[in-house]
Amino acid sequence: MTFMHKEYKIAIRIHTFAAMAGINKVTLVGHLGRDPEIRYTQNEIPVCSFSLATSETYKDRTSGEKVTQTEWHNIIMWRGLATTAEKYLRKGALVYLEGKLKTRKWEDKQGQTRYTTEIVADVMQMLDRKDSNTNNAPSEQTKPEAPAMPQQTNSDSMPF
Repeated sequence: MTFMHKEYKIAIRIHTFAAMAGINKVTLVGHLGRDPEIRYTQNEIPVCSFSLATSETYKDRTSGEKVTQTEWHNIIMWRGLATTAEKYLRKGALVYLEGKLKTRKWEDKQGQTRYTTEIVADVMQMLDRKDSNTNNAPSEQTKPEAPAMPQQTNSDSMPF
């Protein structure tokens, strides 16, 4: 492969990436701020909404104190995922979500135009351990606790 050929391949890859419409992907791990609320559209399609708190902790450089910052996100789920969330999730539950940002326009009671940005989730994984979750979530939806010390495992039991 000549040097010119390599440059040509790089230019094609850059052009292909630049031609993409964009990426709208959100990945969150956090705790529910309230129980999920479910409602139904006029066509009887379930829609679930709840708030999710994500927190990050860092050490303040000036004071040396540990500081925690929490962001609140409005989550929307549709159809089967909505009914699953309403059935199994409760306030305080730890959950992994994937989805996309969506901003919608609406009018308040005073006639003012308002905008709300939400996360429309399309993937959900409950992360609470089964024994710590009082809402009896199915075991395939829970994440096992990591062992305190590494253990010998049989290669047949590896998940990959």
